[in-house]
Amino acid sequence: MKASENFKTAIEKYLSDRAQSDTAFAPHFAKSSKNLESCIHYIFGEVKKTGLCAFDNQEIYDMAVKYYTDDTIGVPAPVACKAVVQPPAPADLFTQPEIPAVTPKTEPIPPVKQIVKPVQTALTLFDL
Repeated sequence: MKASENFKTAIEKYLSDRAQSDTAFAPHFAKSSKNLESCIHYIFGEVKKTGLCAFDNQEIYDMAVKYYTDDTIGVPAPVACKAVVQPPAPADLFTQPEIPAVTPKTEPIPPVKQIVKPVQTALTLFDL
């Protein structure tokens, strides 16, 4: 299965940015034996092994970095699957996030039973 262009672009951009900012990663990214298509097949294979269906972006990016840095990883076989990429929402420090309205449950309040002490009519030894 081919990855969507958005998925490829997201992975490629992350790896390129990482290679530019991380001098230790740059030689790994430049290896002629590694390419983006095989990297994506590796990611799909690792995701399939877990049996899970949702991942954080950083988990996927870490798999891509591992593919380029681990020389024991050969050419992975293609995996039939579908990848969905959504860019993160921009942070807005001035807008309050929407909080769903919670309707309070209206439960009847049980009546409070008043305890009435019996009135003492007989005199005791202390009353004399």
